[in-house]
Amino acid sequence: MEEKQEKTIQMLQQEVDQYIGQFKEGYFSPLAMMARLTEELGELAREINHYYGEKPKKSTEKENTVEEELGDLLFVLICLANSLDIDMQEAHDRVLHKFNTRDKDRWTRKNEGSEEK
Repeated sequence: MEEKQEKTIQMLQQEVDQYIGQFKEGYFSPLAMMARLTEELGELAREINHYYGEKPKKSTEKENTVEEELGDLLFVLICLANSLDIDMQEAHDRVLHKFNTRDKDRWTRKNEGSEEK
């Protein structure tokens, strides 16, 4: 069995860029990719609803998985970031910094609840 290689966000962005770079059409416009992102998000929502919600699949519906739909969503998100020359690692770091500063006292930390007892 083949061992999985750990990949960084930069590696994922490079893989997607190499894949898209094979085609003359290149990346879709940001607006078209936003539409694709919305479409993929809807497909993920549908799968979540089938597995965890009250709406079971019809017998005629294709078996997709939440994992597959998350992968599709990630691919389109990376395409959008690449087309706009956005480093997803930097974007991630900025968001975590924001959560760790602006929102640092917003939620109850697990270790805080045990101190009160």
